[in-house]
Amino acid sequence: MIAAYARDLSPDDPVAALEVGDRPEPQAREHWSVVDVRAAALNHHDVWSLRGVGLRAEQLPMILGTDAAGVVDGREVVVHGVIGGTSGHGVGPDEPRSLLSERYPGTFAEQVAVPTWNLVDKPAELSFVEAACLPTAWLTAYRMLFTTGRATPGQRVLVQGAGGGVATAAILLGAAAGLEVLVTSRSDERRTHALTLGAAAAVEPGARVPRVDLVLETVGRATWSHSLRSVRPGGTVVVAGATSGDPTAAELTRVFFQEISVLGVTMGSRDDLQHLLAFLARTGVRPLVDRTFALTQARDAVARLAAGQQFGKIVLTT
Repeated sequence: MIAAYARDLSPDDPVAALEVGDRPEPQAREHWSVVDVRAAALNHHDVWSLRGVGLRAEQLPMILGTDAAGVVDGREVVVHGVIGGTSGHGVGPDEPRSLLSERYPGTFAEQVAVPTWNLVDKPAELSFVEAACLPTAWLTAYRMLFTTGRATPGQRVLVQGAGGGVATAAILLGAAAGLEVLVTSRSDERRTHALTLGAAAAVEPGARVPRVDLVLETVGRATWSHSLRSVRPGGTVVVAGATSGDPTAAELTRVFFQEISVLGVTMGSRDDLQHLLAFLARTGVRPLVDRTFALTQARDAVARLAAGQQFGKIVLTT
């Protein structure tokens, strides 16, 4: 089968480490299913894997990709890309949690094998391309907002770093749920785009904003202090990344004195994914797709993501 895989690891040139070519088809095994992939979305996780973060040379070649939608025996499904850490379900009960393409071959292929438990029915209202966008960035945003952040209609939420996949999803989900969403970005273009997606306000990083109930933090060092200054006493900061690095100061005095809750999120559960799919089917909210590429054009797709040229999701189709 055709697949896009890490042939090498290259910290300075991730695209050079990617190969598109023939790989063995996945073999059926007990409690696992082989999915005919229709669409698979890119994430920064794929670029970091090619750079050698979280992927070791002895694991190569490794098919990349964590997100997919496809078909199993006529059933249209979305793949939950978190393997293990859930009392077994196709793997050993003590196997630590991993994402597809970290320990098991990923979704950038004509077929992918996953535990059958990891398959969720795709709503008919969503296309394969739309559904493939959801299991990482959108699932993370959903969990940050509603499962961990416990946001309710009418509350005010600050999203740091408009333009990223999680931030874009958070704007669309939050606005549809009746939240007042504020966003930050260094880019005039991205601030303007955030407003068209439903943000109530878009400001430069560090700008003063009304106190918010919840902050979604994926940037880290560059925005951490602003996040803690912006959240109300007793409010919550949910962290799902640190693209600019760890904060040089945690500002613990502010955290304990104002009783701020700081909570971490990585991806989301299978139940979260089911709820997210239902939310989109019922509200009409859809993921923003930047561009689609054929699987054979995976190098061009990864190059676009690595260069930061996208606004929305980049998707491969088979």
